[in-house]
Amino acid sequence: MAMVQLLLLLSWWFVLMVAVANGRSSDEEGKGKGGSVTYDGRSLIINGQHQILFSASIHYPRSTPQMWPSLIAKAKEGGVDVIQTYVFWNLHEPQQGQYKFSERRDIVRFIKEIQSQGLYVCLRIGPFIEGEWTYGGLPFWLHDVPGIVFRSDNEPFKNHMQRFVAKIVSLMKSENLFASQGGPIILSQIENEYGTVEPAYHAKGPRYVRWAAKMAVGLQTGTPWVMCKQDDAPDPVINACNGMRCGETWKGPNSPDKPAIWTENWTSFYQVYGTEPYLRSAKDIAFHVALFVAKNGSYVNYYMYHGGTNFGRTASSFMLTSYYDQAPLDEYGLIREPKWGHLKELHAAIKLCSKPLLTGGYKTFPLGQLQEAYVFKGNAGECAAFLVNNDDRKSSTVVFQNSSYELPPKSISILPDCKTVAFNTAKVSTQINTRSMTIRHKLHSKETWEEYTETIPNFDNTSLRAKTLLEHMNTTKDTSDYLWYTFRLQHNSSDAQSILSVQSHGHVLHAFVNGEFTRSAHGSRDNPSFTLENTVNLNDGMNDIALLSVTVGLPDSGAYLQRKVAGLRSVRVQDKYFTNYDWGYQVGLIGEKLQIYKKHGSSNVQWRRFRNSIPRQLTWYKTVFDTPAGDDPIALNLNSMGKGEAWVNGESIGRYWVSLKTPKGNPSQTWTLNYVLSPTLFAATIAITKVYGHVNNSHLPRVSSWVRQSQRGDTNIKKQQRPEVQLNCPQGRNISKILFASFGTPKGDYKSYAMGSCHSSNSRAIVEKACTGKGRCSVPYSNQYFGGDPCPGIPKALLVDAQCT
Repeated sequence: MAMVQLLLLLSWWFVLMVAVANGRSSDEEGKGKGGSVTYDGRSLIINGQHQILFSASIHYPRSTPQMWPSLIAKAKEGGVDVIQTYVFWNLHEPQQGQYKFSERRDIVRFIKEIQSQGLYVCLRIGPFIEGEWTYGGLPFWLHDVPGIVFRSDNEPFKNHMQRFVAKIVSLMKSENLFASQGGPIILSQIENEYGTVEPAYHAKGPRYVRWAAKMAVGLQTGTPWVMCKQDDAPDPVINACNGMRCGETWKGPNSPDKPAIWTENWTSFYQVYGTEPYLRSAKDIAFHVALFVAKNGSYVNYYMYHGGTNFGRTASSFMLTSYYDQAPLDEYGLIREPKWGHLKELHAAIKLCSKPLLTGGYKTFPLGQLQEAYVFKGNAGECAAFLVNNDDRKSSTVVFQNSSYELPPKSISILPDCKTVAFNTAKVSTQINTRSMTIRHKLHSKETWEEYTETIPNFDNTSLRAKTLLEHMNTTKDTSDYLWYTFRLQHNSSDAQSILSVQSHGHVLHAFVNGEFTRSAHGSRDNPSFTLENTVNLNDGMNDIALLSVTVGLPDSGAYLQRKVAGLRSVRVQDKYFTNYDWGYQVGLIGEKLQIYKKHGSSNVQWRRFRNSIPRQLTWYKTVFDTPAGDDPIALNLNSMGKGEAWVNGESIGRYWVSLKTPKGNPSQTWTLNYVLSPTLFAATIAITKVYGHVNNSHLPRVSSWVRQSQRGDTNIKKQQRPEVQLNCPQGRNISKILFASFGTPKGDYKSYAMGSCHSSNSRAIVEKACTGKGRCSVPYSNQYFGGDPCPGIPKALLVDAQCT
């Protein structure tokens, strides 16, 4: 076993949870071949073939290279054709002219892995990306370029932007990665959601859009370019939609010769500290994808398909370290059901319709007040239909081509032959799985920890001086979250108590008087400005005031990003203001400067044994433990601490701030995600340990059970006539125990269930025989399979809950 060194910085009374994950290599040998890529009003055309494409956003720096093969393989297994990623400018060029493309920055390795598994790539170069990434992906050194205005018809910005975009395009060309070279990149993106800020730049906004499009096309990649949320995207650049309901809200392509492309279908929503998670259902995602395709959409990308982790200080303002954990692949790369499986079924059903969708005529007509049909007929008689019920409260029975169809509320039925329903967006027959944590190392013993406490600086030992309050970001240059503001105050009064009032523009502030902590305050993402006000005790004579301003990521959006500010705005003690005064500054913490989180830097300070069970502000904590056996991802639970940053083996795995509670009183981020706090610290492994399936007679068989046969030029689609409960444990695990099984009228769901009034007595025995000891199994919904009908005339269901070991 390898030894793991864990180092934590506690910047106040807040808390931590961060996770790192391992992945498996895939031995699948594929080849993602491009070739000629063009487009028309129907779809992208690859090597002369129109294509309906499903895409998955997976960002290479938000996971580790060891995870990439597994993530890509799981996306492919889920019916994905394309992997979409941003290019992160500030990650690749942190200092002007100094480029980094190794480890998590190795974009070429990432794309070649995608290619090896036979998938395409959409490369969103930007280079402004937003993406909940610090400073929207722009390197902070741009801020200091004379005369620069970001994302405008501004020569300094355009020069640097063009240079970086050309650098990335040249790198891709040198590795033959564009489809025109036989590589996997079939689409590239320039800029990102500029339409939301374009009006703020007045005439320079549209000019910048035209310049960016011309510049990108002029790089001659041989493949199309897109601009998302950009209704005025100039030809030949394709305008694309971002959002959750593009089939309902988007105006569509700005030219009849451009295809309908959805670059971001949000599978949940990003979460910031202090807010509750947004949970988007598999049903809702499937409905809007099917509607977009029914309205001639041909490319849908899931943002995110795997969100991953905002390692280090890469998250933008107030953003969690965990990113889109509710995606089809969770933060650790584990499959999240039923989202992953339901979308896989959707993809398969739509692909059955490919020929009439891509080559046929199209018409739509009403089936009721809130119901409608979208029908596609191919040149050789192929037919596919999408029957839509827009009523989100009631089911509806509709008649289509002289047949009756029951449509659940807010659902779409897909008929690949215009006769038989292969898939309905609201009928989820995919299993549900449960993620659990297994404690491997308890880290709560005081003897296992060492600590080092930061020195509170005073005015005399600062070297940076100014007679005003400096702006935080422009002073730290994004080298640290921390900036000390210090000044000296002469107090000649018999009254020791005074009011300290500090106005700050974020994000967090800690106040110290004569080396003693007095109070903290913070803002939020929506309102980063706040006021810290507290009664303080002053000495008679000279007093040292130290104010620690802390950013929790840099802003990532909005017009004129270079004008965003942070740090202190005014300081008052009693009735005297100290805004224009002699100030001393210290950028960062001593521990950061000495790199005590790394092995070589740890010896630069005097560590001492952990002495106090109550965590203190500005204290570093260090421990060592053995790596848990096995390949499961590892998470850290540090709920008894506070706010700060964590390092493992010298690498920062991100910020933490679990003590900032949501309106419901929960921490925004803990490793468990069900918000159960632990009184101890520990390292745990994460795995899918339970799988649950529930079907009834209204569910459909798996789309994979359909068979296509060509008969006299027509497409004949046959199907298996019964639904099934399909259980699937993760690789390396088998079904070890059937926790519950009932064919009859079981009650409840995966959280809580029980037998109903009707139950086949041999349910458990039959399911155990079919499933125990296997990695996956299928149990059909069938009276015959369970030895007869346990309650004739009563609608029945099959519910199975199983343990994976």
